[in-house]
Amino acid sequence: MELTLLGTGAPEGLPRPDCPCAACASALGEDARAATALLVDGTLLLDLTPGAAFAAARAGHSLGGVRQVLLSHPHDGPAVEVPAGLPQPVRVPDGSELALLTGHRVRAVPMDSPGTGYAVTGPDGQRLLYLPPGAAPAGLDENGDSYAMVVADVVGRPDALAKLRAVGAVGPTTDVIAVHLDHDVPPGPELRRRLAAAGARAVPDGTTLDVGVYEDVPDVPRRTLVLGGARSGKSVEAERRLESFPGVLYVATGGSRNGDNEWASRVHAHRERRPGSWRTVETCDLVPLLEGSGPPLLVDCLSLWLTDAMDSVNAWDDAEWAGGGERALRARVEELTSAVRDTRRTLVAVSNEVGSGIVPATASGRRYRDELGRLNAGFAAECEHVLLVVAGQALALRG
Repeated sequence: MELTLLGTGAPEGLPRPDCPCAACASALGEDARAATALLVDGTLLLDLTPGAAFAAARAGHSLGGVRQVLLSHPHDGPAVEVPAGLPQPVRVPDGSELALLTGHRVRAVPMDSPGTGYAVTGPDGQRLLYLPPGAAPAGLDENGDSYAMVVADVVGRPDALAKLRAVGAVGPTTDVIAVHLDHDVPPGPELRRRLAAAGARAVPDGTTLDVGVYEDVPDVPRRTLVLGGARSGKSVEAERRLESFPGVLYVATGGSRNGDNEWASRVHAHRERRPGSWRTVETCDLVPLLEGSGPPLLVDCLSLWLTDAMDSVNAWDDAEWAGGGERALRARVEELTSAVRDTRRTLVAVSNEVGSGIVPATASGRRYRDELGRLNAGFAAECEHVLLVVAGQALALRG
């Protein structure tokens, strides 16, 4: 089954008309995208957009052989003119199936927002799933059969991928193509980095793909350390890296701090931001979690884990520190980094970068700063990806 992406952008396209934002200003050349439309084997058109016939011609195809046009979402604005010779576009009722004379079978998949997804099975048996913008499946059968290709709004609805992964509809070899791309993420390297973290990729308008043919699907990094200063956006970046995966275990190392209203407000903001399918555990006992099996772990954060570890050896007392506290702390750090080295779980950890600011005025403050620097360096050495977040921008230090 052959798929040509006549457009890969949001319904308004990219750049958006008359939008002055930085993302739209840089959406040039291959990064400019028309509204998403898919041509399957030259006979099935999923979403009719302005200029679809010209887009097909630029890609070396014609719409003359199209026998069915299906719409996936409501189209705002003036009605799109149907090119001569094309059948009238229709929306298929949820759960209904179409059998085309070309040998293609199409099933309408219900969504959790206005729109319809389409599961297409080609004459060769390959399976493709196309989702409308801003939507995720409302219900899926847990049959364990993965699609060869999924074309979806990965940036706008990463939880849709999480739902598909949870039921086996997206597997390790599924080619996930991001479409409906808007100006939420700057095009180019930043978009590719965000998509790679979700195991997805983007292609330019006019690209033709063979469904079911092996592609170099981005490898999702198994261990990632996200560093950053206060309010740099490091926790948001860490959460973003796992939002397309189901059942994430969020490990909070800061505790509840009873009576501290400001801390409670911070914790509440973090919880409100997480997907509803994630679970939370409050603990600093990280080694057993790393040694076990299960869903991905998000640890936030190592700096608070270090505070607890230093408390446990009374590292703030100079005599205790010199009398064995330093050795005990280093042993705990080595135990943690060894567990990171050996873990089979997907892991994203957050830590503060505090070594670039004012030198602490107290010996205990300088001790904490130094030990956190050592912990970060040791932890980073065991990670495939290391990111530094500055002013909300993620800089790749490794991977």
